[in-house]
Amino acid sequence: MPPTAYACDLASIRAAAERIKDIVHRTPVVTSGTFDRLAGRRVYFKCENLQKVGAFKYRGATNAILKLTDAQAARGVVTHSSGNHAQALALAARVRGIPAYIVMPRTAPSVKKAAVEGYGGKITFCEPTLAAREEAAARLVKETGATLIPPFDHPDVIAGQGTAALELLEDVPDLDAVVVQVGGGGQIAGWCIAARGVKSSIRVFGSEPAGADDAARSKAKGEWLPQTSPSTIADGLLTSTGELTWPVIRDQVERIITVTDDEIRSTMRFVWERMKLVVEPSGVVGAAAVLTEEFKRMEGITKVGIVFSGGNVSLDKHYW
Repeated sequence: MPPTAYACDLASIRAAAERIKDIVHRTPVVTSGTFDRLAGRRVYFKCENLQKVGAFKYRGATNAILKLTDAQAARGVVTHSSGNHAQALALAARVRGIPAYIVMPRTAPSVKKAAVEGYGGKITFCEPTLAAREEAAARLVKETGATLIPPFDHPDVIAGQGTAALELLEDVPDLDAVVVQVGGGGQIAGWCIAARGVKSSIRVFGSEPAGADDAARSKAKGEWLPQTSPSTIADGLLTSTGELTWPVIRDQVERIITVTDDEIRSTMRFVWERMKLVVEPSGVVGAAAVLTEEFKRMEGITKVGIVFSGGNVSLDKHYW
């Protein structure tokens, strides 16, 4: 399937980068000699944990909201999200001065609920199921006339997420591969289109918790499989890939590497203690994958890029 068949293309990602450049942070790229030794290669970390709202999600939310017409914007936006997209959309809406109606599961981390409220989002709580989230969001759209901006399966969201990959390759143009964690797939879809659009030879790998491995199972079977009873410490990766994100993963991602919750915890602890960066469990899944024996056996990869996708943690949780 050619890139033009996907939800967005390199041109739309470049346009998104120009559109959001004065609003989002251009996040730093950091390295760790100790991590390099553990991984057996040079590793470059794109620190989206230092993005506004503490996650890459602000890129896609900002791009989507800036593309609304004035008439659409006046009615506000709606989404359903367990946390980071909810925060991102609430802040992006506040920046444009429009309402944001956010559906969140009752089980969402308290730190993320508080952040959404702090950004001015109007929260509707629901049961922690996709069906409940979608039903509540549809009801809000009907009641308010607001525009639904889902957390990942949206062309403008995917394009916005891909802008981080453009920045990484501007800073480190000779990367051989990138490793991106997979939840709904908006980030990895955007990264695939951006990275391979800029450098066709670059290899793209996905990473998932073993307890939420729908993308890995889908890749193995060659067809789109939904998430079933996910269970992992990486709460941001509990959702299934989408209709728009799965085709990109199917065609452009070389392999999905799964990691255990213990591997996620140990990587997270290393990043906190040795790299002095606060990254949430979901945000280190790509780094954990690079430390696996499976990835270490990959040939032809000297320099690899990883995204620290979020830094929203509750200090009341005993992650270790």
